[in-house]
Amino acid sequence: MLIEQRELASDTPLDPALPPILDRLLRLRGITKAEQTNTKASALLHYSQLKGVDVAAQVLANAIQNQLNICIVGDFDADGATSTALCMHVLDALGHKNCQFIVPNRFDFGYGLTEPVVDMAHQQGAQLIVTVDNGISSIDGVAHAKSLGMQVVVTDHHLPGSQVPNADAIVNPNQAGCGFASKHLAGVGVAFYVMSALKATLTSLDYFAKTGIAAPNLANFLDIVALGTVADVVPLDQNNRILVHQGLQRIRSRKTQPGILALLKVAGRDPARLASSDLGFVLGPRLNAAGRLQDMSVGINCLMAKDPSVALSLAAELDKLNKERREIEQDMQVAAQQSLDKLSINDASLPQGIALYESDYHQGVVGILAGRIKEKYFKPTVAFADENESTIKGSARSIPGVHMRDLLERIHTLHPGLIIKFGGHAMAAGLSLSKARYTEFKTAFEKQCAEALAGLPVANTLLSDGALEAPSISLDTAWLLKLSMPWGQQFEEPLFDDVFELIEHRIVGEKHLKLLVKKDGNMLDAIAFNIDLSLWPNVNCRRVHLAYRLDINEFRGQVSVQLIVSALAPA
Repeated sequence: MLIEQRELASDTPLDPALPPILDRLLRLRGITKAEQTNTKASALLHYSQLKGVDVAAQVLANAIQNQLNICIVGDFDADGATSTALCMHVLDALGHKNCQFIVPNRFDFGYGLTEPVVDMAHQQGAQLIVTVDNGISSIDGVAHAKSLGMQVVVTDHHLPGSQVPNADAIVNPNQAGCGFASKHLAGVGVAFYVMSALKATLTSLDYFAKTGIAAPNLANFLDIVALGTVADVVPLDQNNRILVHQGLQRIRSRKTQPGILALLKVAGRDPARLASSDLGFVLGPRLNAAGRLQDMSVGINCLMAKDPSVALSLAAELDKLNKERREIEQDMQVAAQQSLDKLSINDASLPQGIALYESDYHQGVVGILAGRIKEKYFKPTVAFADENESTIKGSARSIPGVHMRDLLERIHTLHPGLIIKFGGHAMAAGLSLSKARYTEFKTAFEKQCAEALAGLPVANTLLSDGALEAPSISLDTAWLLKLSMPWGQQFEEPLFDDVFELIEHRIVGEKHLKLLVKKDGNMLDAIAFNIDLSLWPNVNCRRVHLAYRLDINEFRGQVSVQLIVSALAPA
């Protein structure tokens, strides 16, 4: 693990109203102007900048005015669940009751608007299909829907291929010719903008005046947008930071969906102290567990529930599924490690790209497995599970500098027919291939990873905000950093590093290291998770170099600051 100091984007303070430590942290993240720190809803980019959004809004408005049956087709992850729930909430608030949703079961239908999913929607009477968080690669599915006389609006954020579907409207900030300044919207962010355009279109048509329906305030649904945005790990550019901040404010004030409050309750979290990281590491996994192990409709219904008791029952079911998911994941990690141990004596002899497949891997958890292995070895990783008797389905995770979707595209170009289908982002992608051709793919993947990694760092580099003065290692600072700004992908939570006197340390929970350290006379608690037991405890260590984040530890009514250690080494 390498530690590199961030560099200030500007030596000039941004805003005298900002606490100095926060001002400096923002400048260390590339912020150079005070307006870039604005998290007011009024600073959001306007929906009109999105290519195709006016056409999509008109198609939807016509469907509402003519009481057509609208079917929302979502994805089986947290972004897809929040996108679906958001659209259902808004359509209901607009007075349109003739709507339904379908989220394909990953084990039966796979990803996206496939022809079987179209048939299901058609059988349920759908006249307009709206995809959320998917659809940009559903060429055949859209064509099939059109052949059955249905209209299709595609809303997505995934990178388009060389061909896009022949839909009635496509809204995707990453499609060719779209001038929307934020290319990092999650699927739920795209859906929010489409619903905003729909409301504006209906207003222009005097829909609310004619029907007597009160025009809804769509900002009331930003809690759902915040959850999906953070859970999908999209970069938090300024527009996404605004969406997340506004959503967090609603959750903290309990002006949020009963389902979100219920998820927080089963997780034992206080809404008033919710941080953006809680959306990704506490709520997101519980939603994702439904899509990974069972049916994402459980998660969607939780987010849609209006009765708190119904929401709590569904949240409890999601919590149970998440515990099952963790158990499955742990078993798969053990099996994966055994496979890797057979490959090499040391990490250096591992291939530059890691491909894993076992017949008993769970299809819903291979993405998490790939992520864990990628983090441990800092190599692009893909893990496969059986899709059916003849094909396997993989989930890939990458490292900075290696664009996973582009890498799969190159394999597809060099080896036509090897990959049946694929799609995704720079850091994550999915694919399917014939089980009989796994070894051929593994060889091609390792070769392309080796080429892509040439000249890149061989170890993960932690970007540090430098040392934190001892008086600033306090509860006040911890609360300030936790609640003042949404941190996340490409706008990372503050990380500090410094050398401390090591007073004592011991193993807790089998593989975690509890430390008591000292800095300028101040005694501080610290904890490092999943440490290397061959290196720690170290009875000869007297001084330790820590890379750490400030956290708040609440135990038996006592609240104290705690250092969460990301890396440590004797100093």
